[in-house]
Amino acid sequence: MILLRRIFFILIISGCIYLIIVGAFMYSGMRAKPVEAADTVLILGAKVEGDPAVPSLVLKERLDEAVTYLNDYPKTKVVVSGGQGADERTTEASVMEEYLVNEGIARNRIETENKSKRTEENIKYSNEKFDLGKTVIVSSDYHMYRALMLANRQGIDVSGLPAKSRTPAKYKGSMREVLSITYAWVFDH
Repeated sequence: MILLRRIFFILIISGCIYLIIVGAFMYSGMRAKPVEAADTVLILGAKVEGDPAVPSLVLKERLDEAVTYLNDYPKTKVVVSGGQGADERTTEASVMEEYLVNEGIARNRIETENKSKRTEENIKYSNEKFDLGKTVIVSSDYHMYRALMLANRQGIDVSGLPAKSRTPAKYKGSMREVLSITYAWVFDH
């Protein structure tokens, strides 16, 4: 019985240490700073809702952060990346494009990647389809570390523009991100 308690205690302590390590990496992503006048802003998709489809609050935070940057650097092009989930009426990329146009971003600055279902695919398919050049990735603050890691693995010259998460979704997203980072460390290359 004492041996089981020790094993249990060691597992709990190890788990806590692992969470602290992953949390530190996530925090480093939250502090990312974008380069000035990048060639491309790559906005990673998130859920769209309703019919007609509109950005979820999480996606709206990302788009609003990108709009500010794009207004500051009018020569920077933008790639919106996101496919259509089973519970979505259209692709995330098409909703993102319309949102940006409604916010004053010229349609001829916007390219769409609409096949991806996961972060790794957002980055991979966008990199394969477009000449990204010096790239600023826009995603939620808690998601930025993994996005930058995956882009670096694909050889993209990348910096990050984290969108501050202000909705309750950040708690669920942060917990899921711990598992996603673990998966990316092991499987996404």
